[in-house]
Amino acid sequence: MKAFIYQFRLQWVLDLRNRGVLLTYYIIPLVFFAFMGGIFTTINPLAKETLIPSMIVFGVTMGAVLGTPTQIVGLYGSEIKKSYLAGEVPLWTGVTIFCLSAFVHLFLMSMIILLVAPFIFDATVPTDLPSFVITLMLFILATLGVGSALGLFVKSSTRLTMICQVVFLPSVMLTGIMFPVTMLPEALAQIGKILPATWGFYNLCLTSLDFQSLLPLFVIIGVTSLIIIVQLKRTKIN
Repeated sequence: MKAFIYQFRLQWVLDLRNRGVLLTYYIIPLVFFAFMGGIFTTINPLAKETLIPSMIVFGVTMGAVLGTPTQIVGLYGSEIKKSYLAGEVPLWTGVTIFCLSAFVHLFLMSMIILLVAPFIFDATVPTDLPSFVITLMLFILATLGVGSALGLFVKSSTRLTMICQVVFLPSVMLTGIMFPVTMLPEALAQIGKILPATWGFYNLCLTSLDFQSLLPLFVIIGVTSLIIIVQLKRTKIN
């Protein structure tokens, strides 16, 4: 356990020194929030009611889908994996450490938006903060599950970038954070329901926990966890 905690602390420090991590976990999401928040609230004053959830969903999705997979493929697609096997270190510790570190970073980024948005854009603050935080944590876990699965499946950095974009762009366009889902064709709206961003945004906009609407996030966490376990076993054999 001490070794695990030490590795987590080390990864946390390394993340803070990694420009790519800072860009995808903090800088780009917060710059997008500062820029688009003003545009949204100027064009449509009602956007203040959903500004915090929409900006958080964008930031979490960017960090988990564009940032985390790159780190994971860098670990399991390099000589570091051989060092893990030679030292009899379980391969699951690598992806777990990356996800825990990413979780903390994305949670902090979300809290910055939650605290700053009411003062800068007069955004509506969630009425039930404990429910909001629980939903946020589930959403981060579900999105990190998708990102981790992508990082384990795709070995080429070039292909990984393209595939991650295929997941990220629909997560922005089809989930309601840019414009209401009702404006989309029915087929695209249905496609958006397979993405954690859709359910994350929907639940973050609610005033209380709705376990039925949270169920898709639990399903995504369960399915991606199973995929990750299977892929780690295959990675160890190969």
